[in-house]
Amino acid sequence: MSKYSRRQILLGGAAAGGALLVGYGVLSPSRQQVAQAAHGSEDEHFVTQWIRIGADNKISIFVPHSEMGQGVLTSVAMMAAEELEADWETIEVIQAPGEKIFANGPLGQAFLSNGATIPSAIKGIANFSTFKIAEMMNLQITGGSTAVRFTGHHGMRPAGAAAREMLIMAAGEKWNVPLVELEAAGSKVVHKKSGKSATYGELATLAAQYTPSTTPPLKNNADFKIIGTPVPRVDIPAKVDGTAQYGIDAKVDGMVYAAIRQAPVFGGELVSVDKGDIASRRGIIDVVEMGDAVAVVADSYWRAQNAANDLDVEFTAGDFGDVSTESINAQFDADIAANEGEADVEKGDIAASLGASYTHLDAVYRVPFLAHATMEPMNCTVAFNEDGTCDVWTGTQDVLGTRGFIASVAEMDDDKITVHPLMLGGGFGRRSAGSPNFLAQAVTLAKQVGKPVKLVWSREEDMQHDYYRPAVTAHMTAAIDDHNNIDGWQNKYVRKDEPVEASHIPYAVPNQNIRYVESEVHVPYGPWRSVAHTQHTFFNESFADELAHATGKDPYIFRRDLLKDKPRHLAVLNKVAEMSDWGGALEPGHARGIAIQESFQSLVAEVVDVSLVDGAPRVHKVWAAVDPGYVVNPDGARAQVESGIVYGLTAALYGEITIEDGQVMQENFPDYQMIRMADAPVIDIAFVETPGAHPGGLGEPATPPIAPAVANALFSLTGKRIRSLPIQNHDLTDSQHLASAAD
Repeated sequence: MSKYSRRQILLGGAAAGGALLVGYGVLSPSRQQVAQAAHGSEDEHFVTQWIRIGADNKISIFVPHSEMGQGVLTSVAMMAAEELEADWETIEVIQAPGEKIFANGPLGQAFLSNGATIPSAIKGIANFSTFKIAEMMNLQITGGSTAVRFTGHHGMRPAGAAAREMLIMAAGEKWNVPLVELEAAGSKVVHKKSGKSATYGELATLAAQYTPSTTPPLKNNADFKIIGTPVPRVDIPAKVDGTAQYGIDAKVDGMVYAAIRQAPVFGGELVSVDKGDIASRRGIIDVVEMGDAVAVVADSYWRAQNAANDLDVEFTAGDFGDVSTESINAQFDADIAANEGEADVEKGDIAASLGASYTHLDAVYRVPFLAHATMEPMNCTVAFNEDGTCDVWTGTQDVLGTRGFIASVAEMDDDKITVHPLMLGGGFGRRSAGSPNFLAQAVTLAKQVGKPVKLVWSREEDMQHDYYRPAVTAHMTAAIDDHNNIDGWQNKYVRKDEPVEASHIPYAVPNQNIRYVESEVHVPYGPWRSVAHTQHTFFNESFADELAHATGKDPYIFRRDLLKDKPRHLAVLNKVAEMSDWGGALEPGHARGIAIQESFQSLVAEVVDVSLVDGAPRVHKVWAAVDPGYVVNPDGARAQVESGIVYGLTAALYGEITIEDGQVMQENFPDYQMIRMADAPVIDIAFVETPGAHPGGLGEPATPPIAPAVANALFSLTGKRIRSLPIQNHDLTDSQHLASAAD
């Protein structure tokens, strides 16, 4: 059984107008009826999901993911079009609406099965169950680098392949010729012997009468025509000509604007509001008090925000007014010391390894809270209608989940809510339904005012009321034997996060003990680009570099020796060493650093070239070797890797959310610095594809290695080991004289 066959394909047909909708999964008639009633027409009949073929030969591909700059609408559609043997010029890409019929079953099944093959005897039940679970969970999320590796590979490719197979069968019946004599290409089926051809649109009605194969044959990678080519992204033209609509661009008849001020300390509550002359100002409509916030509603955002700034407001600090970054770090250290924790990885006998007469290396690593700092601040527009329905306009990473959340806050049925998904001016995990404070506020305000309300957070509110990347501390110990080999690896850290394997190491260390303890804080957590990989890659790859220097080995050679049984890791490691001329001559005052990580089924190795300019680190160049299995859109893939590197480099050099008196100290970009274009490094990328490999994600995997690569380079340059981020907190100006002793 093919590894792709666990996605059961169901094709059905439409009699009217010669239209065909193709997808996968087991759908009851009620599901079909809902789809038809919601989006059908005389020319198009919905049977399942994702691919619609009209009589005019236009092929519409419904993508159940949100576009936030990653090019997902293009790459996922390319995977369906590839197997369908479609002419890309006939393709229309549509973001799937936030409705139950577009719940992402393949995404749910991939998560639940962890990539395992479902036995053929139960795959029909498994697919049916997965769709039902996806419906119940409102699963339509964009995140976790899942679009290509899950939805595309397990959903779109089989859907396209099944559709192609059915269209060929239709042509065979129509012309009464053997199927082996037929070929699908360019949105047509051709019979070369007779010279006959028919467009997919002409065959759609007949094709819909067949029962599809549950294991449609998929193309070999070598036969790809669309996948692997630089297809122009479908979202770019609107962004260039200015017609692209982001959440903050929403406009609704009768709309008013709201600005908000929230309790500075998480968990604090509103005590009092002195409105002064606010209510009598021009354009002010209302001042709305909430449990932990106060909002001003006005006829323009400018008036609302100025009035909100002028309010005399008192909040409580709850139980957290004395909390600081220092107290949180002290709590982490105390909890790690006092608790055995839960086992993450247990291999060999770490007690015996540490108890032997070996050299020990101990280190404490820390990373801070980080904000998402999206260029578009949080916003949401909500309108309650006279007919008992509600419309919502926002940029969201989870359209269906957002609909469910809005329904729960508004105390309405899901089917009374319509979410209009607009483009996202950055997401990185912040705009998921699991980080919903701004959504709930917009609903509350629209109910209170009785008009459509657009809530827009100021940059300061956005920075100080995020769902932050968690701060994490790790206490690490290694045992080095008498032959300078790493015999034991121990790590105890705070807070287990997703993905579960992020703290694991790829290296062949015989004795490993990796454990975690929970240490709760009042600062709200949320997913941040590459999730737990961003913290643990810094810990593990920095500590690996320490061990390389402690054993007198070159950091690249050290890693290479410990990865001898991992050919894909070795391939990217060796490639990046070749690209960067590792070991070759360097400019005076420059140093290189290296790091590697597997995340989201992709492998990334990075080397950086670093110097000190006026005492501050300057990253001149980054080399990245990336194995994502196979590349769908080379231009999009390259942009994702570049973006991940820049995002991670910003965090490594500058990123830090600090807590004082229970509240966030950073307010805006002047005190939460970003990499500017003038400081961005040259980035050289090479893709190392593995034949037959499952595709990995690319939205996140380039982010984790950059911080340790920079820190490792700075150690080689200065002799100072950086064990906490951001790097800007470390004084490196007095340490260049130590560079010669560092090795």
